[in-house]
Amino acid sequence: MSHTTILFGPAGGSAKGVRRKKRAVFPLYIGFILIVMYIPIVLVIVYSFNQSRLSSVWGGFTLAWYAELFTDRAIFEGLRNSLVLGLLSSCLAAALGTLGASGMTKVRSLRGTSGGIHRTMEFLSILPIMTPEIIMGMTFLAFFSMLSLPPGMFTLVIAHTAFCVPYPYLLVRARLAGLDKSYVEAARIMGAGEMRAFYDVTLPLMFPAVVSGMLISFAMSFDDVIVSAFVAGVNTNTLPLIIYSRLKTGVTPKTNAMCTLLFVLTIVLCLGAAWFSLYTSKKPRKRNRKTEPRWNVR
Repeated sequence: MSHTTILFGPAGGSAKGVRRKKRAVFPLYIGFILIVMYIPIVLVIVYSFNQSRLSSVWGGFTLAWYAELFTDRAIFEGLRNSLVLGLLSSCLAAALGTLGASGMTKVRSLRGTSGGIHRTMEFLSILPIMTPEIIMGMTFLAFFSMLSLPPGMFTLVIAHTAFCVPYPYLLVRARLAGLDKSYVEAARIMGAGEMRAFYDVTLPLMFPAVVSGMLISFAMSFDDVIVSAFVAGVNTNTLPLIIYSRLKTGVTPKTNAMCTLLFVLTIVLCLGAAWFSLYTSKKPRKRNRKTEPRWNVR
């Protein structure tokens, strides 16, 4: 008993001491990360109410910059272009990524297919993510110039869709990889065709991954500056391009006010999505025989 106490007693005490130190260090680490992440956002929000035009000098509280912001037509035109561009590119990227992931999953399940083809496709699917944006922008500019396409909303949609496709593709691909094939096989046994089984079984199961890919694609498109600077026309400006061009002359409280409104809108959308997810998870699902799939049993 004494040998056991001598051998294992100090080790057990040191392990408890290490755990206590980890518990003490972890909140400090999380607090440091949160401070580094959110202190700049807090400063932007505070200085959006600054009466002085200089962001480094506090001149008093005012709402004049918000009133001036709502009279700026260029800002709202850029916001409209960014929203339209984000919606179009995210929807197209989600459709292409979903079809590509479904096709690659089906091809991989066939016998006799080479593994090199799948590895090549996986590499090509993540290549736009790894490529620097300035190289992609120059590539798109040369490509559109070769096709004699004038820069504008059309070229923006093509470019943004191209670099947004990998996000829904990878998410849907991962979702389909973990999907139980017995669901589709059961639907096929019950008489459902291939398209019917995909529509009634596979699509609802992978729909959360499709929505996640669309949201990520929308965020990447809405936030893009470098690629848009190469392919946007003179008469087509997005909100990030307008902000970047105005930052060259200095940060004004009007820019801070616009960033504050976008941040508040993001929080509202996140809270609404969380409430909707919680509401739908607690709400009991009712069976509707009119909308249930009718398969012919053979």
